[in-house]
Amino acid sequence: MPVEQWICEPCGFIYDPEEGDPDGGIPPGTAFEDIPDDWSCPVCGAQKDEFEKLED
Repeated sequence: MPVEQWICEPCGFIYDPEEGDPDGGIPPGTAFEDIPDDWSCPVCGAQKDEFEKLED
């Protein structure tokens, strides 16, 4: 089963659960759903609710 990736609508950053966001305190292997609600995009600072699931 492929890993669900999420894209930041404002800037296009792609959150890949296999990579996580170590600089933002999100370890590799963290599903998007498990990221704290106060996390924001490491590129533009958009809130978590501004991400959309990346479709194939």
